[in-house]
Amino acid sequence: MTPMEPATINMPVLALRGLTVFPHMNLTFDVERPISIAALERAMEGEQDVFLVTQREIGVEQPEEKDLYQIGTVSHIRQILRLSSGSARVMVEGRRRARLRRLWQSSPYLQANIEVLPEEAPSEARSPRAEALLRQAWSLFSEYAQLSGSVPGEIVTAVMDSRDVGYLADFIAQNIPLRHTDKQGILEELAPFVRMRKLNGLLARECSILGFEHEMEGKIRDQLIRTQRDQILRTQIRVLQNELGEDDEDEVEDYCRKILELQLEEEAEKHLLKEAGKLSRQPYGSAEASVIRNYLDVCLEMPWNTETRERVSVEAARKVLEKDHFGLAKVKERILETIAVRQMNPKGKGQILCLVGPPGVGKTSIAISVAKALNRKLARLSLGGVRDEADIRGHRRTYIGSMPGRVIDAIIRGGSMNPLLLLDEIDKLGNDYRGDPASALLEVLDSEQNHSFRDHYMEIPVDLSRVMFITTANTTDTIPQPLLDRMEVIRLSSYTDEEKVEIARRHLLPKQLAEHGLKKSSLRVGDDVLRAVIRDYTRESGVRLLERRIAALCRKTDMKLVSGETKRVTVMEEDLPKFLDCQPYPPALHTEKEETGVVNGLAWTETGGEILEVEVVVCEGTGKLELTGNLGDVMKESAQAALSCIRSRAAVLGVEAEFYKNKDIHVHFPEGAVPKDGPSAGIAVTTAMLSALTDRKVKAGLAMTGEVTLRGRVLAIGGLKEKTMAALRNGIGTVLIPKDNIRDLEEIDQTVRAALNFIPVETVDQVFAAALVPMPEAAREEAPVFPPIGREKKEAAVLRQ
Repeated sequence: MTPMEPATINMPVLALRGLTVFPHMNLTFDVERPISIAALERAMEGEQDVFLVTQREIGVEQPEEKDLYQIGTVSHIRQILRLSSGSARVMVEGRRRARLRRLWQSSPYLQANIEVLPEEAPSEARSPRAEALLRQAWSLFSEYAQLSGSVPGEIVTAVMDSRDVGYLADFIAQNIPLRHTDKQGILEELAPFVRMRKLNGLLARECSILGFEHEMEGKIRDQLIRTQRDQILRTQIRVLQNELGEDDEDEVEDYCRKILELQLEEEAEKHLLKEAGKLSRQPYGSAEASVIRNYLDVCLEMPWNTETRERVSVEAARKVLEKDHFGLAKVKERILETIAVRQMNPKGKGQILCLVGPPGVGKTSIAISVAKALNRKLARLSLGGVRDEADIRGHRRTYIGSMPGRVIDAIIRGGSMNPLLLLDEIDKLGNDYRGDPASALLEVLDSEQNHSFRDHYMEIPVDLSRVMFITTANTTDTIPQPLLDRMEVIRLSSYTDEEKVEIARRHLLPKQLAEHGLKKSSLRVGDDVLRAVIRDYTRESGVRLLERRIAALCRKTDMKLVSGETKRVTVMEEDLPKFLDCQPYPPALHTEKEETGVVNGLAWTETGGEILEVEVVVCEGTGKLELTGNLGDVMKESAQAALSCIRSRAAVLGVEAEFYKNKDIHVHFPEGAVPKDGPSAGIAVTTAMLSALTDRKVKAGLAMTGEVTLRGRVLAIGGLKEKTMAALRNGIGTVLIPKDNIRDLEEIDQTVRAALNFIPVETVDQVFAAALVPMPEAAREEAPVFPPIGREKKEAAVLRQ
């Protein structure tokens, strides 16, 4: 620096991460940060000088003054090579040390007030002291270069030719891989002799480290050589033993020791020791020896005498079940009763439960929650499509590639003798010429027999009495009766719309928000929108399709947020077709006005309840009864019973006595492509026939369900919970139900009970009185008088309350 230059100057600043530039040294590095690119561009507009200073922490993206060291290097930009629009490669030459006084600009690039530091020339450049430091540096650097093996020859030559103490310290520090903090310490030292002493200390440390590295590499190399030598010798010994027919005594002794350590029952221990004895008499490489080794390995993998400590606490289980599932009160209560029994009698036999319900209602997840609540290991066996008995009992060892059955494999995977085994989709077991797996499960799921279950592969008794079995099924119709008798069936009905809303709000929506990287404030979905999705875009008993619909809303939200259209998405009901990329399901076909010969029935399906409209037309003819709509035998017989009931009461009901001779009656159930069956549409068919025969209209906003007999009695039906939900969903206000189904109203959702007017009926006369519109005054004198409902109206009022 000439005397005319100012001591303090303003200059663009380039913050380096993990790099240090020394004066009089050239360095090439890549630049990617926008503030660094802008600093280079600003420097190129002037004298091409830039202040290079190292960051204290490499991870800081937007450095401030406190993030930078005080001492850096004023450097001259030699060359800039553009790599892409956002990065460049720059070559600089260090000029002088400088001190950062004040960083007064941080955007769009760093700019600071710096003080150029004068170079201190050593006062004793030719003194013995300088010569001693140089010789020490040469010696240490030569040792370092020899140990490292990666120092170029020209670097070594340049070091040996240099006699300037300060320059040599900077040159060596620039050209060897030191930590950036060590290099910064060399850069900040202005006194040449002190700088060289620091560098010599760092070189001595690096030489020591490299020496240790070489020593460890030598030991590892020697160990590998010894290992390879031992392996080769052992292989040669085994080949010789195989040729001579000798056995490997160490292997057999190891198997015997492990068998004795397990402390098995006498029968199992004797059998396994016998197999180990067979192994000792087999040539090492024989096929039989491999079969015996595999067998012993599988038996030793079994968690004999290992059990997890069971947490039998009803309150803890209740908390887990309530946290993981909403609704299903009866199911939870039954599971808690099972846990209470375990709490009172810990030594009791394992429970065998069968959860039956439509898809997606939470059967598998409930079993997982039970395992979590009891602190038991969980192992899942999917039985859907299993047709081979050997999948359950295992294959005999006479077959090549034989293995234990799925039950033993699940216990091995569970790692304990008291796991919770989840047998999923037990109703979908098949059978063929290879056997019946359902029959093989009879012993497994019998608490009186499974204490000594014998797998075909293992051939020793295994105690399954401590295992808790939970099976799942969609229906019990396909489960063989002997197998069904061994399980306690717990039925899970479909969720109500309000339960689905709560499940979506508490579980599904937060889960999908997390999976799609959304915050709670990014997507707003109200309860009304969830109800619309459930009502118009799903047809299911469970919530799987509902979860996929919510996932579709989250995906659309991600697209809007990424594209910058909005910062927050609020889904409205009218936006659903656009968000879900589909049109809503058409509403169930039903009448909403007073009509003749048209009645709203109620039906149960696997996906919930539905409105089932019944249409009856009476024409002049010869007394034929036409039944259309893809009906099953039971429904056809129900229609025949309805006709016979009306014929037997024709005089009382005001129907022409000879109508069955000169009238053709056509009963049709719309949506003919859908199969329909069951007796619960009996009173709906009867009412529609009477309405068509007497030309009396049926009241609007009314639906009914119930089986009818020839004598006009109304019998109980099933699926009332799902049917009433369908009535509410389709705007029905009054529902006629059999009186024997009053007890089932306790299981109906409170929202449904409060919204609907239930009228219990015992006979078709009460059905006609409640469902048919009163006749005009002119025809009322000749019309039959149906018995009043009386007490049932009071009961309906009470039920509605």
